[in-house]
Amino acid sequence: MRFITKIWFVLVAGALLPCAAWAASFTASLDRAMMTLGDQATLSLKFDGVQPQDAPAMPNIPGLQFQYVGPSSAFSFINGQTSASVTFNYMVTAQRDGVFNIPAMRTTMNGQMLSSLPLRLVVNKAAAPSTADEAAGKDPAFLKLSFPKTKVYVGEPVIGQLELYLREDVQGLNGFQLTSSPTDGFTAGKTTEEQGMRRREQIGNHAYTVIPLMEPLTAIRAGSLTLGPFTATAVIALPSQNQSGNPFEQMFNRGEQRQVTLATQPFNVEALPLPDQNKPADFNGAIGNFTMAATAGPTTVTVGDPITVRVQISGHGAFDSVTLPPQDAWRDFKTYPPTTKLETSDQFGFQGTKTFEQIISPQNSDMHSLPALTFSFFNPDDNQYHTLTQPAVPLVVKTTGATPAPTLAVSKNAAAENQAPQDIAPIKEQPGTLLQNTTPLIAQPVFLATQSLPVLAFLAAFIWRKRADNLANNPRLRRRRAVAQLVASGMDDLKKYAAANQPDEFFATLFRLLQEQLGERLDCPASAITESIVDEQLARRALPDIALADLRELFQACNLARYAPSRSSHELSVIVGRFDNAMRELQNLKT
Repeated sequence: MRFITKIWFVLVAGALLPCAAWAASFTASLDRAMMTLGDQATLSLKFDGVQPQDAPAMPNIPGLQFQYVGPSSAFSFINGQTSASVTFNYMVTAQRDGVFNIPAMRTTMNGQMLSSLPLRLVVNKAAAPSTADEAAGKDPAFLKLSFPKTKVYVGEPVIGQLELYLREDVQGLNGFQLTSSPTDGFTAGKTTEEQGMRRREQIGNHAYTVIPLMEPLTAIRAGSLTLGPFTATAVIALPSQNQSGNPFEQMFNRGEQRQVTLATQPFNVEALPLPDQNKPADFNGAIGNFTMAATAGPTTVTVGDPITVRVQISGHGAFDSVTLPPQDAWRDFKTYPPTTKLETSDQFGFQGTKTFEQIISPQNSDMHSLPALTFSFFNPDDNQYHTLTQPAVPLVVKTTGATPAPTLAVSKNAAAENQAPQDIAPIKEQPGTLLQNTTPLIAQPVFLATQSLPVLAFLAAFIWRKRADNLANNPRLRRRRAVAQLVASGMDDLKKYAAANQPDEFFATLFRLLQEQLGERLDCPASAITESIVDEQLARRALPDIALADLRELFQACNLARYAPSRSSHELSVIVGRFDNAMRELQNLKT
């Protein structure tokens, strides 16, 4: 009886095994459980045994951002059984450091509830390199923050500087991006590179290129404020560890690409409120160092006539807070709102001139001068208030009175009363004979040429557009034109290298041109072209035997150039001629 029971159990298990193999599953995984602030992790949602139509919706987790990258599929056939899976990939970016829990995600597929396991992601703050590491040149790239002051006033504009250091062996920089710019208590402008200010700096045994990045900052509240740490990401190119002195390898080797996360040390700043002591009554918040020039005119007017007052305030500071204060001494003048014009001389708008134009008019003739004009500001360089004053402008104000009627001067030889007055120009009563143009407008060449210009312009634009569309829809034609230009310019380089007897550069250029031209003719990547392509594909096409022989010799010459001794300038010139003939035959080959 027990034996029969065991047999039934094995049969049932064997029947259920294929069903278990086809059972659907849903798994979630991270390519890393810990990362630095500014880096990105990849979240993969894998579905086995089912084919979802759309990417699943991600949960809302404060501090994390999910960006859908795209799906990937896999199909396998093992021991007579097939399996398929679909993976949806997301880029995970953290906005702050900390520990983030990604909860279990659930979805229903074909009436079956699928669930993943929860995940945990630890995001650490980016650490700035130590002073010892900087002095030793350990890091190929690092970031520094410098601030000109440790104490600033609220509303005072200051330029902060980020300095990007690149070691001498860094071959390239791509994708530099600030990932976090903590400026709590400040308003920050756009970070830009200071043009023409790159420099070289020696640190230990290494030379670094320093790229300065300027950022305008203005404190908006008093107290102890902290700048940074600023973090950034970039991709740098470093020399490959296996790179040799072979010119062919140096030409095709682009170095090792490495993504780095950069961070600065935090910088503490004390923001001070503006002092109340000795504050002028007309102070309206202007902070900086300014000068003032004012003009007024006209100075001889009638009561009610307009007088234009132009005030120019120049210097360095926060021009947003520079306004023309109300002038209490102008109470006997009718004033109109001033117009403002700002002209800056730097990229941040902290240096320049602000011009105010205001219209005023005297209300009575007792005004003999325009009262003095005042403007007050606070200078953070000497921690004091200053008041600029323009002296009073003398005025002559006349009263409005009856205007006497003008008298007409009469000539002694006046005409008699009964004599008809003579017009300035007599009216011609008979216009004369009218002439008619015998040539109609449609028959005049100038008119026909003028009317044909729009038609010709339309035809030219239509032809140009058709040629552009044809070129855009024909990638082979674009490649053929690009390769033809490359071969033409490369031919000049070959002649130059042959005349200068530079075999290494000559054969490197020759090999690259052969790859590009053959790749275009055979419609395959240039990097896949080798010497074997001549016998495998070109021999079956209608290419002359002489051209095939020249191509074989050219490839052999490029291969022997690595080991054979240097050739003479005459031998290189002969190779140029063979290359020219082979290229002509290849370009005439029909594909």
